[in-house]
Parts: sequence; C-alpha cells; structure tokens
Amino acid sequence: MIERDFDISFIADLALREKQIQQNHRPIIAVHKWFARRPGALFRGLLLSEFASRPLRQVYYQPNTFNGLRIADPFMGGGIPLIEANRVGCDIIGYDINPMAYWIVKREIEHIDLDSYRSAAKNLRSALEREIGHLYRTRCLECGNPEAHVKYFLWVKTMTCGGCGEEIDLFPGSLVAQNTRHPKNVFVCLACGTLTEADNREHPGECSTCGRPLSIAGPAKRNRCPCPRCGHINSYPSPEAGPPKHRMFAIEYHCSVCRPQHQGRFFKKPDTHDLSLFKEADARWHETTPKFVPDDAIPTGDESSRLHRWGYKHYKEMFNSRQLLGLELSCGIIDRVPDTRIRDALSTNLSDLLRYQNMVCRYDKMALKSLDIFSVHGFPVGLIECESNLLGVSGGQRGASIGSGGWLNIIDKFTKAKRYCDEPFEILHQGREKHVISIPGEWIGDTNKRARQTNRRRIELSCSDAIMKELQPASLDGVFTDPPYLGNVQYAELMDFCYVWLRKLANNRDSALAVASTRHVNELTANENMRRGPKNFTEGLSAVFRQMATALKPGAPLVFTYHHNAITAYYPVVVAILDAWLTCSASLPCPAEMGASIHINGTGSSIIDTIFVCRSTGKVPGRWLAENAQALALVVEEDLDKLRQGNVRIAYGDIRCIIYGHLARLAIWALRKEWDESMTTEEKLGRVADWIAGFGGLPGVEQHLNLAAEEILRSHKMIIREPEAVYREADSQISF
Repeated sequence: MIERDFDISFIADLALREKQIQQNHRPIIAVHKWFARRPGALFRGLLLSEFASRPLRQVYYQPNTFNGLRIADPFMGGGIPLIEANRVGCDIIGYDINPMAYWIVKREIEHIDLDSYRSAAKNLRSALEREIGHLYRTRCLECGNPEAHVKYFLWVKTMTCGGCGEEIDLFPGSLVAQNTRHPKNVFVCLACGTLTEADNREHPGECSTCGRPLSIAGPAKRNRCPCPRCGHINSYPSPEAGPPKHRMFAIEYHCSVCRPQHQGRFFKKPDTHDLSLFKEADARWHETTPKFVPDDAIPTGDESSRLHRWGYKHYKEMFNSRQLLGLELSCGIIDRVPDTRIRDALSTNLSDLLRYQNMVCRYDKMALKSLDIFSVHGFPVGLIECESNLLGVSGGQRGASIGSGGWLNIIDKFTKAKRYCDEPFEILHQGREKHVISIPGEWIGDTNKRARQTNRRRIELSCSDAIMKELQPASLDGVFTDPPYLGNVQYAELMDFCYVWLRKLANNRDSALAVASTRHVNELTANENMRRGPKNFTEGLSAVFRQMATALKPGAPLVFTYHHNAITAYYPVVVAILDAWLTCSASLPCPAEMGASIHINGTGSSIIDTIFVCRSTGKVPGRWLAENAQALALVVEEDLDKLRQGNVRIAYGDIRCIIYGHLARLAIWALRKEWDESMTTEEKLGRVADWIAGFGGLPGVEQHLNLAAEEILRSHKMIIREPEAVYREADSQISF
C-alpha cells in the first residue's frame, strides 16, 4: 500500500531529475503541449507502491503487469496517470471536459505504425519544400552561399506616429543576442539597422556602419515611445488601430558550407532579397482562398483579453502572411492522407507546431532560440517577435534539427514519443553516469504490434464531465489524478489558440471537437471572467470525488496531487474528501515542478506537491496523527529529511506547502465523524477554516521550526527548536 511502501526519497530524486528535461525521461509528453504535467516517475511510483508485492526500489526498473486492474482519472489533462497505468497493463478510464485534453491523450495512447507515419511526414516536408522552401533561404554573409537556411526572422513592432504620421519602431532595447552561446554580443543600430558585434554589453561602442553610438536601452518603455523624427510621445498598444504591424530587422541563419570553420551563430540584417521573399509570400497568401485557416474570434477571458488590448480580434491575426501560407499548405497536405490514425497524428503535429509559428513568439537572447507562445502559461505580447523556419533546418548530428519551431523538430519529437510507447524505458542515475534501462514487456497503447501484442487493451476515454458518466459501484481498483487547482492557469483560454485550427482540420472526424471552444461553464478553475470562484470549485470537486468514491472498491485509493501558495485553496479539497466520505490516510511530499520554470523561478512558489491518499477504510500510521502543532512540526521535519535524501534543495515555499498538505489531512481526520453534508458550501468551508485556525495553522507549526532566511539559504536544513517528544508509538497503526 502507498502509505507503507511509497519511498519519498527514491521517487523525489527521480521526479526532480525528470522535471529538469521531462521529454528525455518521458518522451510521450512531446505528442502535444499540455500544461504542468506531473512527473511520470511519481505516478509509476504510486502505482507500484499500491499494487506491487515487492519493495518499490526492487520493482521500479523491472517489468510489471497488473492485468485486470481498473484505474480511472476524472481530470486526465495531459494524461500522465493514465499513461503510467496503461503501461503496466491496467484497464483505464479517463474523462476531461476539455476537448483538447481528450484529443491529446487519445493520440498519446493509440498505436500508430511508425514507418507509415515517418513516410507521410517525409512526404509532407518534401511537398512544402517544393512549394515554399525558397522563402526560408538567405545569402550567407561569410561565403555568399545563396542557399543558407534561415532559422529565425526577428521582427519589431511598429506604429504610426501620432505627431508626424511616420512609421516608428518600438524597440525596447538594441541587444539582439548575448555572448553566452555566441562569441560576442550582437546589437542592432536603431539609426541605420546594421547589426554590430561587441565584447562589452554595457558599453557596446559605435555602429560599424554609421558610427552612431550603440546603447543597450531602447526608446520604447512603459507603453510610451518617442518619435525619433518629431519627438512626439506615442502610447501603445492601441487596440482601435487593429492588430500590431511589424518590420523585419534581423535574421539568424545556418550555412552548411562555412559552418565547419565558423565560430558562433550567423546573424544578418535582411537584404532586399530577403524582404522581397516576404513580399512574395504576402502576395501568394492574399491570392489564396483559405480552406483551413480558422476565422474564429478571440473570446474575452482572463488571459485572452491581453490579446484584445493589442488589437487582436481573431486568432488568424496572430500570424503573418508567410506563416498563414505555410500552415494552409500543410493542412491541405495532411487532409489528403488516407490513413485515419496517421492523418490524426499529423493534425496533432500541426496543432502543436502553432506554438512556434505565430507572431507572439519571442526570441531568447541568451539561449538564441524561439520561445513558444505558452512559455509563461499566458499570452504575454512583446515588442520583438520571432518567426521560425516552418520546415525546420536539418544538419545537426545525424541529421538532427537545428533550431526549434519547425516541422522537422515536431516530427522528430513525435517519432521519439511513439517509439517510447512501443519500447518504454527508465533512466538510472549512478553518480555522474546515467543508463537507459529498457523495460521489456511494458508498453503504452491500445495494441503493440512491435511487441507482437495484438490483443487490445481496455481503454475508455471520454470528452465529458466525469459527474455525467455512470460508473458501476465498487468497480474501480484506484483513482489516480492531478485535478485542477483553485486559481489554476486558464488552460482552456490558452488551448483555444490551437483548438480552432485542429477543429477545422479534423473536419468533424470526432464529435468531441464539435464545440466551438474548449472553454466550458463547468470547468474547475477560478475564472473572474466567467464568474467562477471558490464556491464553484468546491462544489465541482466535491461532485467528482463523490462519484469516484462510489465507484471505488472498499479500501481502494483515491490518489491525487495538489499544491497552492494559499491555505484557503486547500479548504475545497478538504470539503470534497469529506463530502465523499473518505479519509485521508496520507499526505506525502514529492517534487512535481521545475524550479527553473519561468512561472516558478524567483517567485517563492513551491516545486513540491502534496500527494493525498484517500480511502473509505484502511490504516494510518499513528505518528502521522499529530495532536498539536509541535507534533506536526516533527512530521514535517521527517518529510524534509526524506526530501533532502532525494537531493531536493528545500525552499520556504516548499515547507509552506508541505505544512498545508498535513493541515488539510488532519482537518479531514478530525471532522470526518461529525461531518454534515447538508451544510451550505460556505458553512463547510467555514468549518474547515475554523478547525485549521484552531489547530494553529501555518504560524502554529512554523514556530516549532527554524525558518530564518539565512538558515534556509545556507543549508536548506530546518531545525526543530523543541526537544523531540513521542506522541504516539512510531509503528502503531490506527484503523478507520
């Protein structure tokens, strides 16, 4: 059972390593972008702890088969819990109200013939090369090669000066590239447009062409930009002016001829031929009658309203003419693929490709690559945009893709993802060495012809609200899920960007794509625009948990991950578990986020999830049932020690979330026997808040820990101030 056999330090180490480069450990996630996927190692560890008969460390790198076990996930999202359950032979049932989540998980799990896929993908790129390949070529400044491949076109937003009527550039700065992955810093001259390289970033010197002084600062800041001609101060954005205009000002390219002798990257100012190629693409696009480019309006939303402020009213306005031309041609080629599964795979690829093929992508000046539109889980519109080569550039080691954001890159990642389904593996770290350990006998999918497994596994995926589906009582062996969090990222608003294209390309092949938007009135996120708050979240989560609890066999686990920076966000979780007449028998910590993530790094947020294990009947270790804040501090310290053994560097945000998880568990234990389902939602939330406050809450536990900032930063080791006291026998088990 998880409470007894889950090895925190072992899984913490694996999960932490996985989240650094998750695609290396779980290539299947590259089928399509989804947000905040939890580590596969975590859910593999949970499943093996619950159902395997030997210690976790012994069975983790061994083949495991649990045929006949039935596992459900009512919030399948990106599909990690279901994928891990399917991999070890379980029958799986998954629900999600979001059609993109449903589509992605279906594509992840269904088997495809890889040879047929690769052939179709190769034909797609070949056809695009014949049609528009020349639009992504440029002349090399070093050797004159006219067939150098453009990696990225860099564009700056422009606007019409309100004083003199001239077009002005909205440069936030003149630095194009840092000297991290290139020998020197690259600057654009704001006077003549020349690209000049400099050793000193703070004092770059003069433009190599016009002699004007270069400065790292640009004229556009705080939504104001002076006109260099008349001095008029212009304000931006201006939504009434429509979608923003752009001007191409730089190109990063790859020249295979002189690359062996060249140090660093290749940069150039666009020449007249480069500009004429875009004009050609623009003319071709305006002569095209599109069949696949969506005309959907961008609905108002917490995130999408940012786009409205920049004048974007329709999704198609977020692309330039060359991108629209290439995407329309790609859709036409995909639409003619006869094999349904291959066509769906390529349609999924195109949907994922959109993340890089738009004019809201930014250029990473340090990593020197395109950042996808969802890199910060929102729609942050910048002043410098990056257009990636649609086809992708080949020429790396063994023909690997150079750069990001093109068809070649997407196809390569998808191929690795589906190969992993046929032949899954784990990565074993031994010191500085890592070994890829194949797990023969395990596979992901409905069938696996490579492994000569022609029998079909039982897979039930539904694009629906879980509470609308009927499950037989006592029919599930477990529920493993990663539910939405209160105040979660607005995934539906973001995914509509891809969905409107996928829906049009899929052309009614799946009834789940019949709805115009992935947004749904019943989705479980707090959303100001849709007037959803804690009450809606609590009632929705409670309804789903009650449904799952009824379907679980007696004593079978409902397991889910959760974390939030506010204790109030845990109140709905407590209410939902109590409403389902379950008891929380464990609250276990595990890393689930990457500390370097843009939305985590430097924010004080936690990378640690609490794993809540809930059952209708079972046993809980007595030492976990802390009777006061001092006793709970001892449990927290035990968790921190185990995390440190798993090489986790503890931050204060992590400690806070660990404490919140334990407070929620203890509140469930204390309130369960006298819980009154007939109370209003507000009354239930109030009961939980009162109990946690009465226990002492976060401050009550913190006072028994040394949380001095310098101590955390120096050693990341918390020290209990009070002498250790025994509140229960360490090995006692309390039944419920």
